[in-house]
Amino acid sequence: MVNSAHFAKRLQKILEYYGLSATAFSEELSFNRSTISHLLSGRNKPSLEFVMKVLERFPEVELHWLLNGKGTFPTSKNDEENIAKLKEEILKLKKNPPVQVEKIASEKVISEIENPSLQNNETQAASQIKISEAFQKNNPIERIVIFYTNGTFKEYKSE
Repeated sequence: MVNSAHFAKRLQKILEYYGLSATAFSEELSFNRSTISHLLSGRNKPSLEFVMKVLERFPEVELHWLLNGKGTFPTSKNDEENIAKLKEEILKLKKNPPVQVEKIASEKVISEIENPSLQNNETQAASQIKISEAFQKNNPIERIVIFYTNGTFKEYKSE
């Protein structure tokens, strides 16, 4: 059986961990503010619907810990560290999206075209052979893709 006072302490720990106010927590779970208030004061016991929504919205919360206090929350310090690292990585990726291989390749080709003196004679000869082989085989061009520095691209297909 769930002890309302102990459940309220565990619920408060969840709010503190995620930095949520009771109002924000109620909005996250789509419950009335009064329901959360009654649970936090120990007046009411949690409904099955409430427990399931908490577990669904906050996957770090374990059922046995939430109901009986058995186990840990958050699950472990390693998990906390891993979550923090993942959040940092997500923020980094949002700020600086990964460079696409095609973008690097196109920049290299452009720099080689702009600075032909950087290429040695062997490289030039090899690239000319590859280009001439492509035309000798009468391979039709399927598409041309132009990559822009802002990460977008434009694709032209043959008709």
